[in-house]
Amino acid sequence: MKILEYRYDGEALKRVYENAQWTVGIKNWKSANDIEQIGNLERHNHTDELFVLLNGSCTLVYAEEEGSGLNLEIIEMKPYTVYQIPPTLWHNTVMTREAKLLLIENSDTSMENSDLRDLSEEEVSLLKHQVK
Repeated sequence: MKILEYRYDGEALKRVYENAQWTVGIKNWKSANDIEQIGNLERHNHTDELFVLLNGSCTLVYAEEEGSGLNLEIIEMKPYTVYQIPPTLWHNTVMTREAKLLLIENSDTSMENSDLRDLSEEEVSLLKHQVK
């Protein structure tokens, strides 16, 4: 028996470990997570998700629905702190190029049990104002 190591330095997210119950991914910057390109939020309808900031800077964007719009909030992530995204909470990450996150979620989390919601021009403008 030996200890395995997992690493990922490419762009975007890669699941580096997975078993029947949960998966661990490494999420690096990609253009869709840049404040200049942010365009949507996602939610996982049955499971929560955990993020840990390992390097760089990341703003966690989250929202609850209010009428036909969203009540957008942000958290500037602190390194080595675990952030739990509960099921059905809209969220996304705004990352700097050197940012690296650890992601932990159920293995069966996929787009079949998740949703994407496009942000309006007004919501994107608000986020660009809030995120430094």
